[in-house]
This record gives sequence, structure tokens and C-alpha cells, in this order.
Amino acid sequence: MIITIDGPAGAGKSTVAKLLAERLGFCFLDTGAMYRAVALAGLQRGIDWAVPEQIATVAETVDIRLDKDRVLLDGQDVSDSIRSSQVTAVTRHVADNPRVRQLMVDLQRRLAFGKNVVTEGRDQGTLVFPNAELKVFLTASPEERARRRLRDLSAQGESPTFADVLQAIVQRDQQDAQRPLGAMRRAPDAVELCTDGLTIDQVVDRLELLARQRLPKL
Repeated sequence: MIITIDGPAGAGKSTVAKLLAERLGFCFLDTGAMYRAVALAGLQRGIDWAVPEQIATVAETVDIRLDKDRVLLDGQDVSDSIRSSQVTAVTRHVADNPRVRQLMVDLQRRLAFGKNVVTEGRDQGTLVFPNAELKVFLTASPEERARRRLRDLSAQGESPTFADVLQAIVQRDQQDAQRPLGAMRRAPDAVELCTDGLTIDQVVDRLELLARQRLPKL
């Protein structure tokens, strides 16, 4: 069974997808981490982000592995470093690269083949797994997502203002909705869930109920 969770940045997709996978005994596929890992590798190599071929070369030559809640880049644990503002700022170049996009989609499908998977991202239910048994579009207000992002950045030692984070969230939404590849949009058959005012456990409870309704034998 494939469960896809799409939605805007900061909606809590990774957190709830990981917890849902644990409850169901499914594998968790953090697709956003894959693009971030390529972006981090590009920063480390000092590539020119205006040259698509250089970005594609990075994606073709790195080894990305997902080990439960860890992200490994060429054998190194980069789970924390891929969440930095520097990586966030350049990940769009990676996600908009046609060659990289195809490589990542192929990798995601290979990783999910023959398994029970909870996968999250921006285009999982629309492009990567259009036949998924359960599709969820997880969202939250820009203000709520900005507060969450601010907490994450503070925990990493960064200190942006709320206004700056909110502006970045709004701009990111606009960019994600207009991307030529993998644009953020709700699949017609997706269940939409707004997480404003809900605890993480409450969100996961609702998603688990939906999953068990789709596959009663769970």
C-alpha cells in the first residue's frame, strides 16, 4: 500500500508521515530530503547554480540513502545539515532541474516497489504515485507554518525574524505552485487536512484512521 502526503512547506509532512509509518509498520520515504541532499552536495562542491548541467552531474554522482530517520549522503549522516537555510535557499534549483527530477522520481519508485510506504513531498500523489491507495494533502496557514519554521531554525542556532520567515513561506508557496516540474497541487482524489490547532498526535490519529479505512486488514 502506498500512502502519499503532499502539501506546502512547513505543514508538518515529514513529521507526521514518519510517525504514521511507525504506527502502521510501513517504510517512510522522505522525498524532500533527497532533493536537499543533492543541494547540500552542490554547495559542498561549489557548483554554479545557473548551470543546469552541473546540478544534474551532482545528482548523477552522489549516493543518497534513507536509513529510517537518517539521511546519508555518500555515507555521511546529513540529516541535520540538509535543513539549514543555506540548503533551503538553493534546493529550488535542484527541484526544478528536469534531469534531477527524473532521477529522483525513478529512485523514489524503486525504493517503494513492493513495499508498504508512507511517502511525503510535493508531487507524490499527482506525479510519482498517481495510483496510491491513499492520498493526503496536508496544509496549514502561512502564519502557523512560519512559527514552526522559526522554532526549527532557532533550534539550529539561527535567529531570523518572524516577518522574514513568514515572507519566505509565502514566497515559497508561490514558487512551488508555479514550478514547471512537480508543482504543488492537490490531487483530485486527495483528502485535504488542515493542521492548524491540531497536535501532531491528533493529525497522525486522523491519518491512521483514513489508512485503516482504506485497508481494513491493517
